[in-house]
Amino acid sequence: MDYKSTVTTIGPLVEEMAEEGNFIIVFNENAPESLAEMSVLHTICDMDQEIKPRDVVIFGNNQYIVTAVGEEANHTLKAMGHCSFKFTGQEAVELPGQIELSGGDLPEIKPGDQFEILFT
Repeated sequence: MDYKSTVTTIGPLVEEMAEEGNFIIVFNENAPESLAEMSVLHTICDMDQEIKPRDVVIFGNNQYIVTAVGEEANHTLKAMGHCSFKFTGQEAVELPGQIELSGGDLPEIKPGDQFEILFT
């Protein structure tokens, strides 16, 4: 089953961090306030598969292809709805909780947008 969630809140530091580092951080909507301010919060969703290269990640109308998955990313996404998505399309991650995506620039995400992972 695919991962289907809805963006609920955009933290006030998300845009600045995205512009400076070409990445966004996602968390379940129950994230602690200190993490929520730098994160895209989304509804809690069960995850019954692991993300792998060639899977598809969707933010609103923007679609990306997974090119690399850090060793902790599946665990933290399943447990807390948390990982960082980097939009450089590299075939290796820099951090264990990171997922690399190709397919375009950073999305403009707003509350109400869908956040989905389509497993291939």
